[in-house]
Amino acid sequence: MTAESALVLPVLVVFSLALVWGLLVVAAQIQCMDAARTGARAAARQDPEASVIAAARDAAPKGATVTVTRAGGLVRVVVVAKPRALTGLPFEVREEAVAASEESVGTAGDRVGTVGDSVGTAGDSVGPAEDRVGAVGERAGAVS
Repeated sequence: MTAESALVLPVLVVFSLALVWGLLVVAAQIQCMDAARTGARAAARQDPEASVIAAARDAAPKGATVTVTRAGGLVRVVVVAKPRALTGLPFEVREEAVAASEESVGTAGDRVGTVGDSVGTAGDSVGPAEDRVGAVGERAGAVS
């Protein structure tokens, strides 16, 4: 082994470890972002705060803290986590999502009835399309 190799190998090992460490931090950041978005969507639907926090914690890295605040027509979910790769360092990953609160209108039964009516209307429009397909098939048969 030459002197150059003895110097380059430790540098390559440190560089490789830094790349792996960076990837783990980015993965934790993405998990926090997904958790904050999940929590914000649940909070915007007017879910109870306990279920919002539970939904965000399910998507967040282990040991993450989730904070939900409501101000005016907005909900804000903040997820803070300490990546596992940074055990001894004072480093945290933080992500925040904001969403507009949705208004609940009517009851669930009313909304389901309306959706069913819309589906029925869409089903009625399928009939004439089938007639047109049949007519095209007849024309194709006449050509051959």
